[in-house]
Amino acid sequence: MLEFLIEIAAGLLLLPVAVLFAEVVSASIPRSRVNQPQGERRRVAVLIPAHNEASLIASTLESIRPQLASSDRLIVVADNCSDDTAAIAAGAGAESIVRTDQTKRGKGFALDFGVHYLAQSPPEVVIVVDADCRVGSGAIDTLARACDSSARPIQALYLMRAPAGAGIKTQTAEFAWAMKNLVRPTGLRRLRMPCHLTGSGMAFPWPLIRSATLATGHIVEDLKLGIDLARSGTPPLFCPYALVTSEFPLSSVGEASQRTRWEHGHLSVILSEAPGLAWDSLIRFDPNLLALAFDVMVPPLALLTLLVGAAWAAACIAFLLTKALLPLAMASAAALLLAASVLLAWSIYGRNIVSLHKLAFAAIYAPLKLPLYLKFLFTRQTAWVRSKRDRED
Repeated sequence: MLEFLIEIAAGLLLLPVAVLFAEVVSASIPRSRVNQPQGERRRVAVLIPAHNEASLIASTLESIRPQLASSDRLIVVADNCSDDTAAIAAGAGAESIVRTDQTKRGKGFALDFGVHYLAQSPPEVVIVVDADCRVGSGAIDTLARACDSSARPIQALYLMRAPAGAGIKTQTAEFAWAMKNLVRPTGLRRLRMPCHLTGSGMAFPWPLIRSATLATGHIVEDLKLGIDLARSGTPPLFCPYALVTSEFPLSSVGEASQRTRWEHGHLSVILSEAPGLAWDSLIRFDPNLLALAFDVMVPPLALLTLLVGAAWAAACIAFLLTKALLPLAMASAAALLLAASVLLAWSIYGRNIVSLHKLAFAAIYAPLKLPLYLKFLFTRQTAWVRSKRDRED
């Protein structure tokens, strides 16, 4: 029975590890940049949901305004704010609209409010940017043209940076984020497959965003929205040439809150959406849905490392007790593929983020996240909570 259980566990882990390995290998193959459509682009509205972002909203708007044409619009939804976000946004030249509803909180409700506001004079493309982000030069034009030419949702390259002076833990988190939002979507793109929506820097054709269900209150509303759009026949595409960046919170409490929301949300989606996506892909013979189902099945990197390590240790014990070779071979294959994936991704994309010896040392932090994953089993986070950003928080 022990041998059988370990075989099942190792087999279940081999699938997400193999998916990760395939994505990383695909991302490591150089490809030439696709030429961007030229000529006059159509009207864009940049929509920014903001909750108590008075300290950051001005710099976010400053990164966007120079990229806008005279016919474009810049809208900030000051959502349930108790600070000066709305006034600062208006002073910086944005259309500032205020939403107040203490019972319906979260980004999805703010986006829904903003889209209804835009319906009075709709643009051709809506680009969503989080209020704590900086939009790279040319990103608005690149996203708008990609969205217009494909008539599909477009996800920019959205990266989180470690603040100056951050320790190994945060540097490793930056690398893990790059694995998720840069390496893996690049691999899918080079396989001609869609990607998941990852939050900031999302572009939508107006008819799609207007008809989408936004006011859900889902803890990872962007990921859920991308899955819903894929099911309706318009899976998102990744655009690595449009860069949007943000920083991890300085506050350890804020970073923990942010990470809990992301990882609990991701795990919830694995349980609630992945099986249905896989089934739909088979019923419809749709490789796009199958690719998204496989991709979303890959758990957060720290959790995947913990699970593979636990399976390998259990297989070693079983081998010593019963001489069972198959469980050990399967667990060892998963461990080797995972290690190869991380090292290959680091060698191409991660050298400027974290040194190799720091990355290896950071493995000791993985067990420290066990309480976060145990909390998911018993008291998982299901509601959106703003992360505290400042040290004094």
